[in-house]
Amino acid sequence: MRRVAITGIGVISPVGTGKTAFWTALLAGKSGIGPVTAFDSSNFAAHIGAEVRDFDASCYVKKQQPDRMGRASQMAIGATRLAIADSGLEFDAIPRRRVGVSMGTTSGEPLFVEDYNDAKMQGGEEAVPPGCLALYPCHVIPAHVAIEFDLRGPSVMIPTACAAGNYAIGYGYDLIRTGRADLMLAGGADAFSRIPYLGFARLGAIAPERCQPFDKNRKGMVPGEGSGMLVLEPLDAAVARGAKIYAEVLGYGVSCDAHHMTAAHPQADGAIRAMSAAMKDSGVGIGDIDYISAHGTGTPTNDRIESLAVRTLFAEYATKVPMSSIKSMLGHTMGAASAIEAAACALALDTGWIPPTINHEEPDPDCGLDIVPNEARLTNPQVVLNNAYAFGGNNASLCLGRYE
Repeated sequence: MRRVAITGIGVISPVGTGKTAFWTALLAGKSGIGPVTAFDSSNFAAHIGAEVRDFDASCYVKKQQPDRMGRASQMAIGATRLAIADSGLEFDAIPRRRVGVSMGTTSGEPLFVEDYNDAKMQGGEEAVPPGCLALYPCHVIPAHVAIEFDLRGPSVMIPTACAAGNYAIGYGYDLIRTGRADLMLAGGADAFSRIPYLGFARLGAIAPERCQPFDKNRKGMVPGEGSGMLVLEPLDAAVARGAKIYAEVLGYGVSCDAHHMTAAHPQADGAIRAMSAAMKDSGVGIGDIDYISAHGTGTPTNDRIESLAVRTLFAEYATKVPMSSIKSMLGHTMGAASAIEAAACALALDTGWIPPTINHEEPDPDCGLDIVPNEARLTNPQVVLNNAYAFGGNNASLCLGRYE
């Protein structure tokens, strides 16, 4: 089996576009959450979201027409272009049949469904633009990435909701370590939309003002959008070309609660098994984990169950390992979330800093963990664990290590 390195990072996020702006904002505790501007939220009980406000698709989409694709595809192409540039690869010289794309999403391109609905409501079927729904299915996102960069290897979309980014990175890792691909662009993308916003609003899950993961008085999550993409390549190839290696992918673990479509397993069974599988696949133990990037949505149940999983698995070590949630700053970017968080994990390994959980005021005894409150911390982690949990009980944990 080949070892796999992360050599390029591309991020489009509510706190900044590009690796440097993104990481600077996270360490400063900057929030990207604000009033919803993408649509009229007056009919909702909540009115905040985490939108990407500085993204111009024409700066990134060169081979195709930006207006002939959805926003998630546009951001995925943007994050991919940033990741490739960051990797320092001589991309034009690479045989494209050995290069693939592996992505995750929650909603695909829901803005096309909204356009269909609006047109039909206003003018009936005849008012619906031809082909309106042709670009809605989630498989179009990696297809647009593949077309833009002439990627002729595997093109895969894994729509496992809010754990999809980790699933996609894990799949890309598998393809490289088993020799079925020589380079993978892996990550996730989701666009801000009324459809998921309505779903979370009907569940009463959206916070009224801010996201406060693991705080005793937390009131919910905040829907967001963005894209995170990583360049994955064989470690020996990265070393041979003198690439900057942000981190090594050590392994991953996935599981399903098989319990409920929206509620997590009450004993955190699936979350525990995903973390355990990731560490086993990586050849590390609980005492080797120096930082946990939490799923940490800010809902009362999610944070309590995730904390239970960590306390159960890590036992007496649970309070010693720092665990923070960057969703306190980014909101929940859906299928892009764990991909963006994986980028943050790689940067934590590279810089030695771990980002904070902001908006923390009062510890919750039901959580009882070190959630790196409000300020970034210099810890020089060697091994990190990135957790992602999703509707349907889909769980995925990714383990990354520092490469010396």
